[in-house]
Amino acid sequence: MIEVEALTKRYANVTAVDRISFCIEKGEVVGFLGPNGAGKTTTMKILSCFMPATSGTAHINGHDVVREPLQVRRCIGYLPENVPIPPEMRVHEYLGFRARLKGLDRARRKARIPEVMGRCGVETVSRKLIGALSKGYRQRVGLADALLGDPPILILDEPTVGLDPNQIRLVRDLVRELGQERTILLSTHILPEVELVCSRVMIISRGRIRNTDTLESLRKGGGIGVTIEGASLPEITSTLAGIPGISAVHPRGAGNGGASLHLTLSSDPSEARRAVFRTVVGHGWTMTELSNESRRLEDIYLDIVSEDVVETTDPVPVTAGEA
Repeated sequence: MIEVEALTKRYANVTAVDRISFCIEKGEVVGFLGPNGAGKTTTMKILSCFMPATSGTAHINGHDVVREPLQVRRCIGYLPENVPIPPEMRVHEYLGFRARLKGLDRARRKARIPEVMGRCGVETVSRKLIGALSKGYRQRVGLADALLGDPPILILDEPTVGLDPNQIRLVRDLVRELGQERTILLSTHILPEVELVCSRVMIISRGRIRNTDTLESLRKGGGIGVTIEGASLPEITSTLAGIPGISAVHPRGAGNGGASLHLTLSSDPSEARRAVFRTVVGHGWTMTELSNESRRLEDIYLDIVSEDVVETTDPVPVTAGEA
């Protein structure tokens, strides 16, 4: 459904997207993750024909985004991060206007507009001016617009930005429901959302795809959790850190003459568990917990992008007499 090959976008001396390639199959819900400025929004704008790429190719449902932009736009529903909707129009007027632009005939408009308003929770404000709505409601109107043409592909850039917790849950449930019948590329900074609705993630940093895999595969090899009694936290930590196959020891808490820790592994988990057990028994300590643990998406994300994060500060202007 979405095929991208060596896609690049440059602005003067800045490369926003750097030769990225990926493929999203029919029916997939893919989370597009990355820090601010990583290239997510630029990629989405190229895929939705809002801007051209510098080089590379992208196809949506078999249509080239450069040569066949009208066919591409008929296949997608695009929700930008900041929805450009006119404040002087009422919600139902705007959706009617957008439906006509998308080529929906009168009968289909009459059925489709109430349907999308109901799915997005804006039917109660259908007669209100858009300019009088909160940012959250405007975002939901934008989502209703994206659904008007009943597209097989949705490209959603931060769909829950500005929403309160109840609205976030509504949109999250809607995305999960839509994912059963559509292909969705979803950009968000809310990692629990990705874990709840996405089957696969792509992590982009500094314009390059750093990792793409299913959540299940990414979580493998998370490590083991242990709770040990009979020694102080520093003694337990230093001892476990010396076991072959344990690459890192992360204390979680201490008390009652013991400690709870997470152990990151560099070898076979079963052998590491045996080594930990033998070490605890050999020191005469008591182990009250030993369990396998999956890696959290937050930890995976931070591990991947942390190497690319560079702190920058704006230059301070120097006035005459200060130089």
